[in-house]
Amino acid sequence: MGAVSRGRVFEQNTLYDTPGADFRESGRLLRLRLETPAPPGRRPTGRSQGVLTSKAPPSISLGSSARSRYKERLERELPVRAPDRWPKALQALGLRPGFRYEKFRTTYRLPGMDLHLDLDETPVGVFLELEGPPRAIDQAARALGFSPRDYIRGTYWDVYAADCRRRGRKPKNMVWNP
Repeated sequence: MGAVSRGRVFEQNTLYDTPGADFRESGRLLRLRLETPAPPGRRPTGRSQGVLTSKAPPSISLGSSARSRYKERLERELPVRAPDRWPKALQALGLRPGFRYEKFRTTYRLPGMDLHLDLDETPVGVFLELEGPPRAIDQAARALGFSPRDYIRGTYWDVYAADCRRRGRKPKNMVWNP
């Protein structure tokens, strides 16, 4: 398809919430992500960058067909300096670390399309995230041999929890074995 790699990183993600899980209960998310360069076949090396992300449900109601096919969220990302200091700062605000998950992400861009393709290698499988306008998602998915019935709208928690149920394990954190 002519996709061009924009590099591979190792991500360490931690979700933060109030003690009463108010964010999760309202469909919101606050995540601190550490990204470390990880060229293929090598261990993560170099300086980590931090990104603070907030996600929320869309403020307008979408049609039922769009809701069932695509995951729509309002998302804001903020690069952070000194990411190793942020866990204490978030806890000082009364937030607690919750679910942690790790993955290797290789990001691709398709020339001439407003579409992000992210290949995520996780402890429970490999996933391709397509992010962009619905028409571009469907077009790229078709070209790759996928149809809308193959789409997964769930979060990494959902994917991980389903994998734990299949294996008869209690969900904890989706992290690589040391």
